[in-house]
Amino acid sequence: MGFLRQSKAQQEPRKSTASLWTCATSGLVLGLVTLVGMGPTPAEAQNMFAPVKKINERVITSYELSQRMLFLTVLRAPGNLRELALNQLTDEALQRQAADTAGVSITAEEVLAGMSEFTGRFNLKVEEFNKIIAEAGVAPETFRDFVSGGLLWRSVVGKRWQGRINVTEDEIDRQLSLTAPGQNVRVLLSEIVLAAENPEAMQDANARASQLSEITTLGAFASAARNSSVAESRGRSGRLNWTDLSDLPPAVAAQVVALEPGHVTDPVPVKNGVAVFQLRAIEELDRPTPQDVTVEYSALMIPGGRSTEALTQAAEIRAKADSCNDLFGLFPGSTEAQIQRESVPVGELPTRYAVELAQLDKGEASTALTSSNGQSLVFLMLCSRSRELPEDVSRDQLRARLQNQRLQAFSTAYLEELRAAAFIEEFDAQ
Repeated sequence: MGFLRQSKAQQEPRKSTASLWTCATSGLVLGLVTLVGMGPTPAEAQNMFAPVKKINERVITSYELSQRMLFLTVLRAPGNLRELALNQLTDEALQRQAADTAGVSITAEEVLAGMSEFTGRFNLKVEEFNKIIAEAGVAPETFRDFVSGGLLWRSVVGKRWQGRINVTEDEIDRQLSLTAPGQNVRVLLSEIVLAAENPEAMQDANARASQLSEITTLGAFASAARNSSVAESRGRSGRLNWTDLSDLPPAVAAQVVALEPGHVTDPVPVKNGVAVFQLRAIEELDRPTPQDVTVEYSALMIPGGRSTEALTQAAEIRAKADSCNDLFGLFPGSTEAQIQRESVPVGELPTRYAVELAQLDKGEASTALTSSNGQSLVFLMLCSRSRELPEDVSRDQLRARLQNQRLQAFSTAYLEELRAAAFIEEFDAQ
């Protein structure tokens, strides 16, 4: 399945501020002692207030960028840290501007509480955490801005949509039936992915995706997939294989479960594009339903995009590697930017990775994805998939879960709208 040509350069997948909040619980405290003595070079210090990027009227400086990079290194964030930091700062600039427009603010007490909650995941007090990151050259203001940005955006999203998210009793009944003991659900989907490399293209893609959401026949969707989709699945009229509902990203699963066969989801925002999914069939299986699915995967970046050379190299790797451990054995000197290995809940995966990994068994690999600029082929391998079976599920829990899934989908879509409408200018590195 070829889901999305998105994300930035070779940093796959892109992590948001919110996802790093969650990652903080995964032992990242080990990185807090690795950066003592690190800081900007003399040349960087002289240009620390030079502009790096402008988002509408907000300027990101070299100092802010270097500070966020140091902070992410302390948190042991994987991938291209400069790109990750710049992406986060860009999103936060848009989010803060949205907060100003909406008249949303947070108090100093709320920020301190958020900082305490964050450092509590490391079993540290705020003062202790600040002392440790200071040894790595990170200013306390950098940590405070990181936390306050997430809190502000949460308030913006809550104010904008909280009262408009209505989960009906019928939807809860159906969700309860799908999570009943002894049952599991798998779905047969088709996909259409529309590319959008700039704000104008994003507006067109959203408009086109809204039209596609009105389709109610399999034939019409298949024709549109062949003609419009940029995913690898276009050659199969957008058709995907059977997929467990629990393996899908929550924002997609929440929409799919409410569909009738032939109907299509609302547009799902993705990096550099937008996607829609059509439900072709749904099936209940006589086996326990997993509630929490954790996926461990490896992503190898192969230079050359979808060139013959890159695809040939991917085929050679596939023939030699039967597990994720084999990948590191084949490339012993690789960096995290070249081979990434992570274990995360499926709900925290970017949609492009989650949908692709849902099609794989342990040790299987996909070469359907590329980086956003098309310069790298993504060799994506499923290392393992672990499942935790649910206990009793209450109606209130299901209602809150569905509301949170929809709120997250609205949040992602709104941020994409802000990004598409913004004037963004990048400056040459000093």
